[in-house]
Amino acid sequence: MLARHGIRPRRSLGQHFLVDPNIVSKIVDAAGIEPGMKVVEVGAGTGALTAALAERGATVLAFETDRSLEPLLSEVLAGVRGVEVRWVDVTQVDLVEELRDGGWRMVSNLPYGVAAPLVADVLRRVPQVDELVVMVQKEVADRLCASPGDPAYGLPSLVVGLHGEARTLFRVPPTVFYPPPNVESAVVRITRRTPPPHAEEALRLAGRAFGGRRKMLRRSLGFPEEVFVRAGVDPTARPETLEVEDWLRLVEVAGA
Repeated sequence: MLARHGIRPRRSLGQHFLVDPNIVSKIVDAAGIEPGMKVVEVGAGTGALTAALAERGATVLAFETDRSLEPLLSEVLAGVRGVEVRWVDVTQVDLVEELRDGGWRMVSNLPYGVAAPLVADVLRRVPQVDELVVMVQKEVADRLCASPGDPAYGLPSLVVGLHGEARTLFRVPPTVFYPPPNVESAVVRITRRTPPPHAEEALRLAGRAFGGRRKMLRRSLGFPEEVFVRAGVDPTARPETLEVEDWLRLVEVAGA
């Protein structure tokens, strides 16, 4: 179909089209799609996942930036009901406004270049999305699902820890994409929960610390020793070892 429409995957957009119907079905099953559900998809691509979601009875709002895919996507989605395609970069869209009625799930094969920041932004700013089931690079999946002390633990892990719970559902080999990427992928489920008070302040504080990741907290944060003592946090620790509750206590004690 790509050849017939004269379309080549664009490396600049990180395009690796999902072509294995078994993986598509596995993603839809993992997302628990049932008739009447509302799904937002980022990176509709050639429409394989889009069509599968709609065929299960979901209402799908799909975003795609590459307008050259329009004739192919129109062909794939011909006769498929319940799909609206927006030809716009989702990072330039106010999803809070677009999804204002709430009760949405995000189910996507996310473009590699935007996966981690987009997931973080949705968790922090778009409470209308209750759950995300997204395919990302395995390295990104590891960061989203990491626990304190893991080598992959960082700010994305803390965002997830403050706003939800993440689990890697299954790994995906390069062979199910066209063209095959040079890395493995994984499908991750993130279930939202209400963030604790001062979640954003904790993220800002952690951002300062992770900016000097190799430094001890007393050097990267510059707090007096008594702040760490009152918060019950070791001032010689490094940021990747702290639990969510540690950051929240530091914020409360320091007034950061």
